[in-house]
Amino acid sequence: MQSYEERLTAPRSWWLIAALTGVACALMLLPLGTLPMLGGLIGGAALAAVGVSTYGSARIRVVGGALIAGDAKIPATALGEARALDADEALAWRTHKADARAFMLLRGYIHTAVRVEITDPQDPTPYAYLSTREPERLVAALAAARA
Repeated sequence: MQSYEERLTAPRSWWLIAALTGVACALMLLPLGTLPMLGGLIGGAALAAVGVSTYGSARIRVVGGALIAGDAKIPATALGEARALDADEALAWRTHKADARAFMLLRGYIHTAVRVEITDPQDPTPYAYLSTREPERLVAALAAARA
């Protein structure tokens, strides 16, 4: 069985923005003195870094006969066809083709995705949309898990 694991990390530019947030906090507190300025620099950068790290900690895994995407765990028996989406198709499925009932692990900074049908009759979710940098590998892992 082919396993798959991917962490949807935030882009490097977001880390620069987190550092600049610390600088902005320091500049706001500069009139209060050096110590508050340093506190603003450290505190602002740390809080922004925690936010970036938390948002970029989402994982997609195919292990033990199940798809684990973020907080969702879907057994392979409930999965239908998986289809790799290029950038244009992924944009369409996260905008005008999107279904409000779908499960979406969406990261706007990742331009490719996989759309997986959910075949469980007890589940009203029609499909799962998963942002991924390696759609072909994820589709292959899902096919192996279903087989």
